[in-house]
Amino acid sequence: MTATVAPTVGPGRVPEPLPELIGQLEQTWRDEPGILGWIKSVDHKSIALRYMITAFVFFLLAGLQALGMRAQLARPENTLLGPDLYNQFFTVHGTTMMFLFAVPVMQAVGLYFVPMMVGTRNVAFPKLNAYGYWTYLFGGLFIYAEWWFLNSGPDVGWFSYVPLANSVFTPGKRADVWAQGVTFTEIASLAAAVEIIVTVFKLRAPGMTLNRLPLFVWAMVVQSFMVLFAMPWVATATQFLAWERLVSTHFFDPTRGGDPLLWQHLFWFFGHPEVYIIFVPALGMVSSVVTAFTRRHVFGYPAMVLSLISTGVLGFGLWVHHMFATGIPQLSESFFTAASMVIAIPTGVQIFCWIATIWDGRPRFTVPFLWVIGFVVVFIIGGFSGVMVASVPFDRQVHDSYFIVAHFHYVLIGGAVFPLLGAFYYWFPKVTGRMLGERLGRWQFWLFFIGMNLTFFPMHQLGFEGMPRRVYTYLPETGWGPLNLLASIGAATLAVSVILLIVNVWSSLRRGLPAGDNPWDADTLEWATTSPPRPYNFALIPVVDGRGPVWRHPEGLPVFGGLRTDVRDVLLTTLLDAEPDSRHRHPVPTIWPLHAAIATTITFVSLIYTPWGAVVGFPLLFIAFVGWAWPRGRDHREQQVIEAERPVEVAS
Repeated sequence: MTATVAPTVGPGRVPEPLPELIGQLEQTWRDEPGILGWIKSVDHKSIALRYMITAFVFFLLAGLQALGMRAQLARPENTLLGPDLYNQFFTVHGTTMMFLFAVPVMQAVGLYFVPMMVGTRNVAFPKLNAYGYWTYLFGGLFIYAEWWFLNSGPDVGWFSYVPLANSVFTPGKRADVWAQGVTFTEIASLAAAVEIIVTVFKLRAPGMTLNRLPLFVWAMVVQSFMVLFAMPWVATATQFLAWERLVSTHFFDPTRGGDPLLWQHLFWFFGHPEVYIIFVPALGMVSSVVTAFTRRHVFGYPAMVLSLISTGVLGFGLWVHHMFATGIPQLSESFFTAASMVIAIPTGVQIFCWIATIWDGRPRFTVPFLWVIGFVVVFIIGGFSGVMVASVPFDRQVHDSYFIVAHFHYVLIGGAVFPLLGAFYYWFPKVTGRMLGERLGRWQFWLFFIGMNLTFFPMHQLGFEGMPRRVYTYLPETGWGPLNLLASIGAATLAVSVILLIVNVWSSLRRGLPAGDNPWDADTLEWATTSPPRPYNFALIPVVDGRGPVWRHPEGLPVFGGLRTDVRDVLLTTLLDAEPDSRHRHPVPTIWPLHAAIATTITFVSLIYTPWGAVVGFPLLFIAFVGWAWPRGRDHREQQVIEAERPVEVAS
């Protein structure tokens, strides 16, 4: 049965079918009730929310570890944390922030909003999406379980440099836990990247040509391609490390023909793009917020898109600037110095485009917009110090000092966490149907802004005064005590800010003001559906005839009818011009992705302790993926019904 357009529609909304067909859509797309239905869900919104909540829990755990380190360093010769425990805190904090929080949470925001922004009902591969989440969850739990219960917490830094990470200098299973734990997150990230790319290129609403994509969608596409090119390198590195430790392959042992610098090249060829994998989605978030709160389309759309793409491409040409102290040839130093400076240009272009947009508009200084202003201020500070360390002589002076810690956190917190929190306040009403408290939000912003600068700005001076990274204590004679105490007070201020965020969310979910469908009067398609969105996102697929479709059609958007309501029917469109192409029946909820993730976990974890893990794990993986892909009669019959019908019908 196909949908028929109802006679009325709300302002800026997608028209809906008649009520009886809405009920059929709800029945077709809903998850089964209870815990089993939650486990089997393949709805992109449900899975993305799990990603976000899980990533935020890991963020809180990493924050507690940071507070522990700052408490240890607040005064000279402190004994709160011993050297071994401090190394574990340091390593797990960095690993959690980089692998378990920053990349997954950015991809989760994309997995939630990209399908709605491009006007479709789900991501391209729903079962792969579910598998990616379960793999990510089990990988994070594995790292923390080994640390808490088996005293096998990683202690070699989030970068796990060899030869320190070799079995000679790090006996036991701690480095193995790090290597295999990171592999879980790589699988999840690669799965999410594939879903986003295919969703954007094949499931866009009719008329949404590539030059009409929202800037956030462009940012997620660029990030996803970066993940596809970057993650295999760290996967290769971690597997080489695991094999070297477990079966003595000697990739990094110079006495047997290996080279420890091979690890740095493999790791940083991923590690520097990793910074931009985190940063590029944040740029898209800033563009979304600036558009909504200035009521102006971002100035210079082609320049913004090209800047995103340039950032993604140039991000792969910088990795050696992490290795200036390793004795590489001077010609290489010159090349990577130039590249490290050039990459500031695309971001500068975007900042000037945002400033022009704000200048031309009438900005509303709500909480999401405050986070954008804070992002510009903090990130520019981090960008200036980044250009400084691109200079080889300067980099050699501050290498492995607290100046690098300051730069690193200004770039990542300013460039990722500030936009992320702005996006959180911006999209919270769409996800929950409730508004976050404005007063608590302002308090939280100012405490976070002050705490951020109070924590990390003094570290620049500590680096100039010679304080090295990764030390668990220092002597009183160094004179580093007052600045470290100031940084620790700043960390406590950050903690209070995060507590206020939790209180704000809790109180808003219980008694927050109803948001309505589009409380910010924004322009992209996710605001053209209900708050919170229904399981199928859009009963009728919108038709796009320009950028900012909600603003172009305040009386209601034109739509395509013709999709069935009794099966999970989605529209496929052409790659460039988004013309209707065909239809596809999406899978129903299934438990096989969870089975596959469990089999993956058994395989990777058991291989740390015995080669027999492969004998057990690979058959389990084979069974799980056969069950996943096994054709079912109902699926085949429903797809035949869909393909036999006319592809689309136009409604206005």
